[in-house]
Amino acid sequence: MARRSGRRPGNPDTREAILTAARDVFAERGFDGASIRAIATGAGVDPALVHHYFGTKDQLFVATINIPFDPQEILPQIAAGGLDGVGERLVRTFLRIWDSPAGTAGAALFRSAMNNEWTAKLLREFLVTQVLRRATGLLEIDPAQAPLRSSLVASQMAGLVMVRYILRMEPLASASPDVVVAAVGPTVQRYLAGDLTGLTEPASPGTDTAAPGTGPASP
Repeated sequence: MARRSGRRPGNPDTREAILTAARDVFAERGFDGASIRAIATGAGVDPALVHHYFGTKDQLFVATINIPFDPQEILPQIAAGGLDGVGERLVRTFLRIWDSPAGTAGAALFRSAMNNEWTAKLLREFLVTQVLRRATGLLEIDPAQAPLRSSLVASQMAGLVMVRYILRMEPLASASPDVVVAAVGPTVQRYLAGDLTGLTEPASPGTDTAAPGTGPASP
C-alpha cells in the first residue's frame, strides 16, 4: 500500500513542549543567541521536529509570544514606497492590525509585559530583532542612526497602544484611523527620516540594533 504524503498531524503535547522550551531559551539567550538545537534539547525532541512544527527560527519566535502579525509579511509592504510617506503607511498598517480582532492578543501581551519581566524581555527582543532591525534594513537607514530612530518610533507606537487600547482614553480611543494617521504619522515620519543632527554618535564597529547581551547562536 502506498504511503500517504503530506505533513503529519501535530501532537499538541510536543508542540507545547517546544514552545515552552523556546520561550525559556529566547528569554535567556536572546533571539541571536538562541539555536534550534538548544530549543530542541530543552523540549526533549529532535531538531527536525522543531522545523516540522514551526518552520524557521523566526516563525518559532513569533509563535512563542503570540503576536498578532508576522513582520516578514507586513514590513516589506510598509517599506515598499521607501522613506517617502513611510510614517503614514506604518501607522495605518499598525491601526489595521490593532483595530482587528487579532489586536486583542496584542493588547494581552502588552499588559503581560508591563507586569512580567520575562514577558517584557521576550517582547523587547521581538521588537528589536524582528521589527526594528528588519524595518531599518528594508528602509536602508544609516546604521549609525538606526538604533535611535527605531527606538523613537517604538516609543511613539507603544504610547499609542497604551492610550488607545489599554487605557482607552478618549477621544483617541474612538478616533477614526484617518484622524490618528494624520496626528501620529508626521511624528513617526520625522523619527524615521527627519534631521537628527547632534543626537547621534558614529556607530562603533560591529554595533547593531540588537539588545544588550545578545550574541551569536550557541548550541
